[in-house]
Amino acid sequence: MVVPHANAPFRTVEPARPGEFPSIAELTVRVYVEGGLAPEGYAPELADVEGRSTRSELLVVRDEENRVVGSVALVLSGDFGNVTTSEEEASFRMLVVDPSAQGRGIGELLVTTCLDRARHAGKRRMVISTDPRMTAAHRLYARLGFARLPERDWSPEPGVDLLVYSHEL
Repeated sequence: MVVPHANAPFRTVEPARPGEFPSIAELTVRVYVEGGLAPEGYAPELADVEGRSTRSELLVVRDEENRVVGSVALVLSGDFGNVTTSEEEASFRMLVVDPSAQGRGIGELLVTTCLDRARHAGKRRMVISTDPRMTAAHRLYARLGFARLPERDWSPEPGVDLLVYSHEL
């Protein structure tokens, strides 16, 4: 399914191709770890694009030169979402936009595509977790109608505290 973005009609969201997994891994680790948004110990999970492609819909945005400039893992079922508590909930993880392409609506395009796909799959709520340092993402989520769900905040390991947001579909 190809979804055009109203603010950038030349961009679409499409499934990732296996040949793109190494560049998605590099981008994700670079943005999260080198950008100070995740600890170094999380890099192996961030780099495991092949693994997450089997537990989610791995979606990408490509630029005019067909380079991956954004990616997200949409979780419609299973436990890879980490914060879902029922079959009525979907999640997305590891949303990433290349720093050279930020500010062009790519993150919004990926999130709205996830919302649309979850709605189409019959889900009633999108639930996500995010690090407190991801303030740009928090602004995007607020603008798109996500609300904090503090009773579901969690810690995957000591010293890593994650905030939970939800969006009714």
